[in-house]
Amino acid sequence: MLAMQYRGPYRVRATQKAEPRIEHPNDAIVRVLRSCICGSDLHLYHGLVPDTRVGHTFGHEFVGVVERVGSSVRSLQPGDHVLVPFNIFCGTCYFCQKELFSNCHNVNPEATAVGGIFGYSHTAGGYDGGQAEYVRVPMADVGPMKIPADLSLDDAVLLTDACPTGYHAAEMGDIAEGDTVVVFGAGPVGLFAAKSAWLLGAGRVIVVDHVEYRLEFAQQWAQCEVVNFKDVKDMAEHLKGMTDWLGADVCIDAVGAEAVGNALQTLSGRYLKLQAGAATVLHWAINSARKGGKISVVGVYGPTGNMIPIGNVINKGLTLRGNQAAVKRHLPRLIEHVQAGRLKPSEVITHRFPLEEVADAYHVFSSKLDNCIKPVLIPPSARDYERRAPALVH
Repeated sequence: MLAMQYRGPYRVRATQKAEPRIEHPNDAIVRVLRSCICGSDLHLYHGLVPDTRVGHTFGHEFVGVVERVGSSVRSLQPGDHVLVPFNIFCGTCYFCQKELFSNCHNVNPEATAVGGIFGYSHTAGGYDGGQAEYVRVPMADVGPMKIPADLSLDDAVLLTDACPTGYHAAEMGDIAEGDTVVVFGAGPVGLFAAKSAWLLGAGRVIVVDHVEYRLEFAQQWAQCEVVNFKDVKDMAEHLKGMTDWLGADVCIDAVGAEAVGNALQTLSGRYLKLQAGAATVLHWAINSARKGGKISVVGVYGPTGNMIPIGNVINKGLTLRGNQAAVKRHLPRLIEHVQAGRLKPSEVITHRFPLEEVADAYHVFSSKLDNCIKPVLIPPSARDYERRAPALVH
């Protein structure tokens, strides 16, 4: 099959790779119909995630059609159209029983804090991802969800990570009616966090970024105020000035390890790798929040330490929460929003690339060329499938 393959930092290629096979009775093999490149894939692409091995296939946002199932799979059968949450989870362990699917205890042999993730290095279990024609889906009875007949594939693929992660970020902020919410980052997750903040009752939403076309998109699509941090001397002071000198009720970090805007953080976190990424946004969020405010972190950082102003968190009485989104827990509510017309995830898709051009796709997305917000990859087998069975593809 054709699959994206990692060759080292800034080097990915579309190459031939052995098709996945059933390795466990609860596996399924899924033919990929849509796959996305996620902003967190760029952390891998840039070489910032430990134990990202040459030959690994990225891709944790994908939908497809079931080709084969293992002998113990009961909830799926060949021909089912499925969206596959980026979390791999068993559904039965202590953490899964608490719906902390991203923290499953049984799917990551590295035994780190995070559970298993498709296509996200051996730190997250070493599972190959969906930027390929076919993918092995473990725990197929609990992870994948059949796509409702009235949900398009383009909307469904955004429900595998980006949209639920943005919603999760807003939910962790425990937004009260009328709250002022600041979202750092105008990528897809930040956009969905801003949109979700409105759904959860925010009275004011402000998005911070430095790329003008992303800020323009955020302003129009999420109906929010925007701030270009390049135009601001002191972010905390600026945001307090916008909020009657109190600070924001909720600050959301939707950027993570590759934040820019602070020279020392950028040098020590991104280039010298002395920290688990540049914690610039965490500083801004902590210092911009009002006393008693809330900080929600969904930006990806490495597993080592950061220089975080924890004293400010304590002295200001802030609540700090973070986790990978438990996608399956959020899906019923998000699908309800999509079906009711309150949310259209596919509207953030700006580019489509054949899988054969995956190297170009990563370059365009990483370098923020051509006003790219969200790129989708279409494998050749998906194009063939759609020609043979167009009525089955929403």
